[in-house]
Amino acid sequence: MDLFEKLLANRGPLGSHSHYAHGYFTFPKLEGEIKPRMTFRGKEVLTWSLNNYLGLANHPEVRKVDADAAAEWGMATPMGARIMSGNSTQHELLESELADFVQKEDALLLNFGYQGVVSIIDALVDRHDVIVYDAESHACIIDGVRLHQGKRFVYAHNNMDNLEKQLQRATRMVGETGGAILVITEGVFGMSGNLGNLPAIIALKEKYNFRLFIDDAHGFGTQGKTGAGTGEHFEVQDGIDVYFSTFAKSMASIGAFVAGPEQVIEYLRYNMRSQIFAKSLPMPLVIGALKRLELLRTQPQLKDKLWEVTYALQNGLRSRGFNIGTTQSCVTPVILKGQIPDATALTLDLRENFSIFCSIVVYPVVPKDVIMLRLIPTAAHTLEDVEETISAFEKISQKLEQGIYSKQTAIPAVS
Repeated sequence: MDLFEKLLANRGPLGSHSHYAHGYFTFPKLEGEIKPRMTFRGKEVLTWSLNNYLGLANHPEVRKVDADAAAEWGMATPMGARIMSGNSTQHELLESELADFVQKEDALLLNFGYQGVVSIIDALVDRHDVIVYDAESHACIIDGVRLHQGKRFVYAHNNMDNLEKQLQRATRMVGETGGAILVITEGVFGMSGNLGNLPAIIALKEKYNFRLFIDDAHGFGTQGKTGAGTGEHFEVQDGIDVYFSTFAKSMASIGAFVAGPEQVIEYLRYNMRSQIFAKSLPMPLVIGALKRLELLRTQPQLKDKLWEVTYALQNGLRSRGFNIGTTQSCVTPVILKGQIPDATALTLDLRENFSIFCSIVVYPVVPKDVIMLRLIPTAAHTLEDVEETISAFEKISQKLEQGIYSKQTAIPAVS
């Protein structure tokens, strides 16, 4: 069989819907300045789909620093991989300040979050080692684990009894291979909003010999007294051996970092292939990240406003009878019962008639009879935005229960 024929015959669970979904349900274009109300297909919509937690994407100080840095440096500087010719004082300064902020000895800048996690896992373990990871881990963790040439064991989401069972299996195995154990979980799970049970996981170190790697993409900037993340929230930051976060959420930018003991970070600096063989993070992104980190530190009112909106949204949804699961973070899933045709009709109604834009999640990410509307509150939203959204959700929920959406026998044209 020809390779391309094989690919086109099986486009995958998402690609199989591209003929009607592209440009509307998938790859939609939100236009205009990044803020709660943007333009979708020529119409203003109230959007809850941007991970701009602290509202820094359009913060005037951030915009000015980004513009000034781009004008001064351009996107080419520094030229080359950091290990060869792309290092700078500003890169090292950002690493130092990030390490200080998350209470670790050292940090290493990464070009991208997804690629960074995959490469961290690859660098930390070899074929003799065993990985134990949470079943609901982000795709970047799953892909990093899939590339691992040794054994890996998955434990049921946040199930500490099951984790201990897998640690027992892993301990027996490394006794034979001479390897070590790496446990991987998330600080905040980006779909459900649950927090990883870090205190319980770290307590297991008293019985088992393992190191803990945390992906805290949604926790950095939102969790903890200072915003240093989920470990700070639980007061167990010292128990996290390797801490990761991306700039794509609270920092509203591109890039990421990994932090931990100085010697371990030095090891990663010389062994992470995705960084050794990649061009350095451009200077405007580094300068911009320094400014964003400064605002995280000096403007706690941004996080306070984020949580004010979050509490209003989540409490309001719960009080109106909506199921938002067990979220303990700003991530707000609204769980409804329905099939994929219901989901498409509901989304059209929500966007076209109520001017509400939020992410919609269906099978295979969630079970076949579940529709999940995923809302991301930000410091830029208002309480009026919250009330408008809950009111719209009440109306679409009633329609869903009445079977109105299921009566649509064809998917409406959206091109």
